[in-house]
Amino acid sequence: MTTTRIYVAIPAMDELQDLPLTLQDLLSQQVRIPFEVYICVNQPEEYWQDAEKRAVCERNQALLSFLQNFQGLHLTIMDYASPGRGWRGKNFGVGWARKVMFDEILTHAGADDMIVSLDADTRIRPGYLQSVADNFAAHPEFPAIAVPYYHPLTGDELRDRAILRYEFYMRNYAINLLRIGSPYGFTAIGSAIALRAEALRKIGGITPLKSGEDFYLMQKMRKMSEISLYNEEFVYPAARFSSRVAFGTGPAMLKGSAGNWESYPIYSQSLFAPIAETYRLLPELYHEDLHTDFLDFLQTGANDCNSPWQPLRRNAKDLPHFIQAFHEKADGLRLLQFVRRQHHTSDTEENTILYENMMTWIPDKMPEWWSKNTSFNHLNVEQLNLLRNLLCDYENHIRKKIGDYK
Repeated sequence: MTTTRIYVAIPAMDELQDLPLTLQDLLSQQVRIPFEVYICVNQPEEYWQDAEKRAVCERNQALLSFLQNFQGLHLTIMDYASPGRGWRGKNFGVGWARKVMFDEILTHAGADDMIVSLDADTRIRPGYLQSVADNFAAHPEFPAIAVPYYHPLTGDELRDRAILRYEFYMRNYAINLLRIGSPYGFTAIGSAIALRAEALRKIGGITPLKSGEDFYLMQKMRKMSEISLYNEEFVYPAARFSSRVAFGTGPAMLKGSAGNWESYPIYSQSLFAPIAETYRLLPELYHEDLHTDFLDFLQTGANDCNSPWQPLRRNAKDLPHFIQAFHEKADGLRLLQFVRRQHHTSDTEENTILYENMMTWIPDKMPEWWSKNTSFNHLNVEQLNLLRNLLCDYENHIRKKIGDYK
């Protein structure tokens, strides 16, 4: 009988400081099934000829040496960093690192094996891998898990304020989607994903984008089947400034610390009402064309003057299949585009929006010092963290309630 196995995949570029801590966490795992760790040390080949980047190459070489001498874990080291081995042309970055690891894992993994995606700066508690295995065992219908996350504070006020504001953005958006019953009510973070190997194989692996590969991977998984939104154990990614990718935590913190949160706004719950209305009307849309703000948005730019819903009706054998086809069309990207467009017409201050949202969701938990006129800039880190924790607890409560978790 073949033993179920977990494969942990970690991309690493210039991670000599943080990766050893993550490896110690893996050494401390209290897990009842075997696991292996794949690490892709990587950087563009051209860095070797770039005076400003050469230090990254040298630290990657030190990391490779460290990994080759590391004891206690079943390690597979993928060297895309040594001279002649780096990324060339347009194919580089964390997306490609995840791809080469996932592709190699799939050559070994069985149908029941699991892949846990981590980042080199993400901490986990001793029960994390077992919690993933238990989750998949209890819910064989789930192809993937969008694992809950929590960024620990650093003690550096600039970084802490930036990561807390970024979590306000992410959690507020996810909560709004969860509350209207959207299939895409989850946050896709590369270090907070677990997959069934067979499910990854069915969708043809990961698309190696330079940024957002985790978002599109989880969207593909959700289009295939419902995914798990809850896990007993969290992951704890580092809060650090970074410009390695076009968007995500690091770039958001950089822009936000300079006062620019335009790309990461706080959305009012009212913006999600047209989506919720559309979801309620799907049984009617199955039979005839309707108009809501969200439906009109989805029809914008259609290639012909015919109904975009008629092909869905024609190809769906019943209402559930029509609803599934609708959600594949009105996916997570389209939802975000719609909400962003609607938000641009709002001139309400973001602190007011978040206050009003939270007063609707958890009025009995709101602190006395928090009001709609209180700017985030006037709150200290401890107060901002309390608000983050309230949002985190409420989000996790909904995640748990939605799934079959007792």
